[in-house]
Amino acid sequence: MSAAGNTSDTGQQPARPVVTLSGVTKAFGAVMALRDARLELFPGEAHALVGENGAGKSTLIKILAGVHRPDAGVVTVGGQPVEFTNTAAAKDAGIAVIYQEPTLFPDLSVAENIFVGRQPRGRFGLIERAEMHRHATALFERLGVPLDPDRPAKGLSIADQQIVEIAKAISVDATVLIMDEPTAALSGVEVERLFAVVRGLRDAGAAVLFISHRFDEVAALCQRVTVMRDGAHVSTDLLADVTIDQIVRRMVGRELGALFPKQEVTPGDVVLEVDGLSRAGVYLDVSFQVRAGEIVALAGLVGSGRSEVVQAVFGVDPRDAGVVRVAGRALPAGNSKAAMRAGVALVPEDRRQQGLILDLSIMRNATLVRRNRLARFGFLTGGAERREAAEWTRRLQTRYGRLTDPAGTLSGGNQQKVVLAKWLATDPKVLIVDEPTRGIDVGTKAEVHRLMSQLAADGVAVLMVSSELPEVLGMADRVLVLREGRLVGELSRAEASEESVMFLATGQEAVA
Repeated sequence: MSAAGNTSDTGQQPARPVVTLSGVTKAFGAVMALRDARLELFPGEAHALVGENGAGKSTLIKILAGVHRPDAGVVTVGGQPVEFTNTAAAKDAGIAVIYQEPTLFPDLSVAENIFVGRQPRGRFGLIERAEMHRHATALFERLGVPLDPDRPAKGLSIADQQIVEIAKAISVDATVLIMDEPTAALSGVEVERLFAVVRGLRDAGAAVLFISHRFDEVAALCQRVTVMRDGAHVSTDLLADVTIDQIVRRMVGRELGALFPKQEVTPGDVVLEVDGLSRAGVYLDVSFQVRAGEIVALAGLVGSGRSEVVQAVFGVDPRDAGVVRVAGRALPAGNSKAAMRAGVALVPEDRRQQGLILDLSIMRNATLVRRNRLARFGFLTGGAERREAAEWTRRLQTRYGRLTDPAGTLSGGNQQKVVLAKWLATDPKVLIVDEPTRGIDVGTKAEVHRLMSQLAADGVAVLMVSSELPEVLGMADRVLVLREGRLVGELSRAEASEESVMFLATGQEAVA
């Protein structure tokens, strides 16, 4: 797995790291998140940090960001020991973090989000909005993204929210740039645009820590890789010296080929039928069917309308025209409760904003849509709720401390499992999954894929939206390709390839 040719790095290790962690330990109650963790970041180098969800990656970067303080161990910046008491102290030390999940203020403008707490001020201390707009515009020009700095953050897509987070991070001219799954919702063009910026920062002397579950991105950007497992350091190597299979085995103890455990199933009757679905300016005349036992993937570039279509199918978004039928019965438009009663479940793309209530317990989140059914004579007992949550989190092999812990304390992959548990407990006829493995590790991906395959084998109709072509090709029985809100092609499992899907998604179907 060589990174040669991707960077100007010579492969020679500088004399002194800009950041080190040594013997770092951190526990949250009975859960040991980090145990004797260690890491070195060198200027002018991009360093990949990989591991399963729950391996301790997020805790490690939150210590660097000043969110958490270690229970033991030493952190140094520029050779000097530091103890960050808050995030401002970490920023002052030149450490900027781009988190996996956007954390924007929805009612502020894009520019205000970028410069929140450090707005340019003029006479009498008044905020210089024109100056702030100018700086934000320059940042977006640098990123090559035509975002309007004055538009509200509310309503931005996940991809655009991530771009704003990236602009916020690079606006402070950080010497250490930490990127926690920043590309999870970005298109290939947007990823390469981001990487061009990051390479420029790296080549100018910045140290980059890159957390990703996409090994092609790791190879394209990084020179060194550290593997973590169960909160501890496993290995650190030059990327040129290890293979992907070696990295995966160190992370999860399994071969890469086990990632897509797709069962062969003969599809049954049509369960979900979408006919002429349209919404002005978003999608037009979209029609398709999903049969019992079938996994159908909606593929396409970011902005093609995939998420909007499945949200309209579930009833959380409006539609101007068209009919959605489940088992032959039409569903009323814009009525998610009717969809749920008909046996439709939706695992949304943005699990933190749409799939979970982070301050509520794991137990409460896992049983939210089943509470009425669990109640006896109108009363819901804690025992019934606990038994239901324990059963489904066990089935999904969810890692947590206590069922009463807030869902926000879980790693990204385990949060996704709680969202899945919530909906699978409803025994759905149709399961809609929007980016089911976004931002989760290869081990958890394999578990989610196994679960989807088993559900299909049990007769559930599965509709999947995914931006990851290997996932689409590995799991789908049929691939429907959307481009600019229109359904432009359908490919069988045998016909689908990365080339055939991308030809359709980019408007080159004549070549295909």
